[in-house]
Amino acid sequence: MKFGEKITQLKKAKNLSQIALAEATGISRDAISKYERGDAVPSVEYAKRIADVLGVSLDYLAGEEDKEEVLDNEAVKRIKEIQKLPLSEKEKIYSVIDALIRDHKTKKAYSS
Repeated sequence: MKFGEKITQLKKAKNLSQIALAEATGISRDAISKYERGDAVPSVEYAKRIADVLGVSLDYLAGEEDKEEVLDNEAVKRIKEIQKLPLSEKEKIYSVIDALIRDHKTKKAYSS
């Protein structure tokens, strides 16, 4: 999937119009339109603004891979904070996360 297609797909998923994306990024609606159509390529600064508003990494937005999972920026921020903690604290957090994931998968398996 190309850069412009990703913008369109993510914009729709967030129920954003071109105008709303333009206002949130400080980029003109005309420029957003050109990026979506593939008529122009944004600067790195503008691409980063778009990625931030759409809640994805710049790597995902600009990358060639369309099967790559979109990482939630809030989750990434939390992971970065966890990485700063001492090992004993990390292990506690991982234990809780593992339990929550296991419980979710169990509930999902029994509700199917």
